[in-house]
Amino acid sequence: MINIDELKFDEKGLIPAIVVDNKTRRVLTLAYMNKESLEITIKKGLTCFYSRSRQELWLKGETSGNYQHIVSITADCDGDALEVVVEPDGPACHKGTFSCFEQTIFKKDNAESEEFSLETLAKLIEGRKTDKKEGSYTTYLFEKGIDKILKKVGEECTEVIIAGKADDKAETIYEISDLVYHVLVLMTEMGISIDDIKKELASRHVIDHKVKQEKMTK
Repeated sequence: MINIDELKFDEKGLIPAIVVDNKTRRVLTLAYMNKESLEITIKKGLTCFYSRSRQELWLKGETSGNYQHIVSITADCDGDALEVVVEPDGPACHKGTFSCFEQTIFKKDNAESEEFSLETLAKLIEGRKTDKKEGSYTTYLFEKGIDKILKKVGEECTEVIIAGKADDKAETIYEISDLVYHVLVLMTEMGISIDDIKKELASRHVIDHKVKQEKMTK
């Protein structure tokens, strides 16, 4: 652990803070903190920066509602820059985009696209519900409502069973992918997050561990 007093603030008393999304690991923004804003950040558990243009402190989300909840703060090897990992309530950029870094200057022709995760897919699905896109199948499902979504989940469950019974690995992978997507749509419709599922599964792991311990003591 490093103490705040050990950090190297510049001649203006500032230190750059690279804000990273905890789930997607994408860089959300680059902002600056001084000692006071860093102390507020730690105390409140929310990002607080120092605005160089306005020359004042600002709590991210205070006016927009897009707060950034602190997961961890790590200093670099020289102690003159910070990585701030957060759980964001909304877009990081004042222009309404998920990240401030959206304008590509250069990209290698064969470079892989953004790393896929269930969290990024869930965010995309959520976006199709809040900002409806014409021609989008996901938006279509939300417009049709819960009964249509449940019907699709049921259909995909059946397809998984058929593929699994046939011992067709490739087809089973394909059908499970369809099922996962439709389950994520259902979760979004019902306001269930991936974290909610993780917490439920984690609680079962704890229960299973306790049962195992009880059996060993008998």
